[in-house]
Amino acid sequence: MSPRFVNSYPQFVIRIMKLKEITDHLESIAPLAYQESYDNAGLICGSHDLEVTAALICLDSTEAVLDEAIAMGCNLVIAHHPIVFSGLKKFNGKNYVERVIIKAIRNNIAIYAAHTNLDNVIDGVNAKIAEKLGMKDCRILVPQKDKLKRLITFCPQDKADEVRNAMFKAGAGQIGNYDECSFNSMGTGTFRAGEDADPYVGKPGERHEEKETKIETILPAHLESKVLSALIKAHPYEEVAYDLIPLHNVHKEVGGGLIGEIEEADEMEFLKRLKSAMKAESVRFTALRGKKVKKVAVCGGSGSFLLPAAIRAGADVFVTADFKYHQFFDAENQIVIADIGHYESEQYTSELFYEILKKKFSTFALHLSKINTNPINYL
Repeated sequence: MSPRFVNSYPQFVIRIMKLKEITDHLESIAPLAYQESYDNAGLICGSHDLEVTAALICLDSTEAVLDEAIAMGCNLVIAHHPIVFSGLKKFNGKNYVERVIIKAIRNNIAIYAAHTNLDNVIDGVNAKIAEKLGMKDCRILVPQKDKLKRLITFCPQDKADEVRNAMFKAGAGQIGNYDECSFNSMGTGTFRAGEDADPYVGKPGERHEEKETKIETILPAHLESKVLSALIKAHPYEEVAYDLIPLHNVHKEVGGGLIGEIEEADEMEFLKRLKSAMKAESVRFTALRGKKVKKVAVCGGSGSFLLPAAIRAGADVFVTADFKYHQFFDAENQIVIADIGHYESEQYTSELFYEILKKKFSTFALHLSKINTNPINYL
């Protein structure tokens, strides 16, 4: 679709877009395949063909946020938390989830959520926390396995560049900060075309030998179909030979939590800095160990499941939320747990959405919600 524009004010030109353009970009950064099994990230309500005039970005798509979107003329709400986690069987407005969906449908407002998929990418929610805390040299705390595949194919030597480029463009060949990665070797391929075949080289019924390039590359598992389609489209052969092998390698850019280093600080000094940077009403923490803080692990939202990994990684402090009473004992003086609250740990996700979309769609109207959706109050 060609972008459409409308005049908003004399000094501004606002872009009207198809919703699919926005969701495709978000999912190129935080693929839905990276969400946890219990999650419901993606387009919650609305059509991908909807023409979007403006988006309101929030942490939770509550009724108040929907009212804010209506008042501001936004027909898209982008949230971190999905308003629907499990199936809705009735729409009677008996709870806030049903009321939000009813209101969104009545007002033709789409709701999109990027939740644990945005948590699980290296430049996602945890990276924003790390930025606020001044962390450097960050890496995924618990990288995920079984997210990568190895693709091997064979093609005529004079077509190797064309085939490689097509696979790279579709998302193959990315390893950390490097792209267009492949290994290539030369050899001789043989085949005999059947009588009904239409071979690119050789003659039906005769064995043919062809100097070929063997191309090996890597790809994220969720891009398998896209990369294979690109390979087959670019390949000159009528029948394309390829091997696709699941890998157990860890994906260093996908997984739970983040760990990095800060400028060395006393424990209490760090906790005070943490409270200020994350605008936390309070910080619940375990016994101080009388040691300097240098290495910090973070996890937005409920991160208690990552405590053992934070300890193994040698973190001095683990910043997260939703620790239960008895779970604090698990620190066992090996680490300081700093629980800042669920909302507080994820509140800057709205900024992250804004930055991601503004960088790609500079003339599209984006607004940050002014509604504080934290359901917890402090006295």
